[in-house]
Amino acid sequence: LHMGMTMKEDLTVVAKYINKLYPPEFNVFSIYAELYHNYFASQAKKNAESHLEDKDIYLLLSWVHNFYPKEMRKDHALAMELDKVKLGSLLPSSLSKELEKKYLDSEEVTVKNSLSRCLDKEIQRWKEDKEPEKLNGHFQSELLGIFVIQSIYSGQKRAEDISKAVGEELTRRLLKELPAFLRSYRDAFEDFKEKSKKHRHYKPILIANINNCWNFR
Repeated sequence: LHMGMTMKEDLTVVAKYINKLYPPEFNVFSIYAELYHNYFASQAKKNAESHLEDKDIYLLLSWVHNFYPKEMRKDHALAMELDKVKLGSLLPSSLSKELEKKYLDSEEVTVKNSLSRCLDKEIQRWKEDKEPEKLNGHFQSELLGIFVIQSIYSGQKRAEDISKAVGEELTRRLLKELPAFLRSYRDAFEDFKEKSKKHRHYKPILIANINNCWNFR
């Protein structure tokens, strides 16, 4: 962030004041821009090749795909000059793809585990001597219906904030996980229906789960 701010502020000074002090053939702005970009790219590459936590991978990809090309290089004071320089990406394509794969693998596992934990909690609630909660006057499981959908949606949104392509790939992966989750949910529910007919809140639990199906659709 400090490097990005420094580059943006310094290049703004070059564009507004220093550029006009030299003849056009000196290409002063281009030289400054290339030097800053090369240093920034070398630091990004160094970071990408080190051991990164998941949140650091996300942040670095956000810089490569989003902050750097859209926030910095499209700044109104710099865009016209930077368009002439053709600086390229902060990371080589192969390294960027490698980080994207790590991020997608990690995010897929995170969402999958989150759905699994959610179902385990829901099954545990069926066993308790408690009536399901009501939403808008109807029995429903806020934990299952809403949490599952939010987990998938927020995963998609985070990926889309990196780039459209990363968002589409994660969506494709998660749309494979959702049917697998729903099959596990169905099997657990069928098991409850068969074995828990004497449960004091058997009927409300059935109704709550049937109402969940509408949200999942």
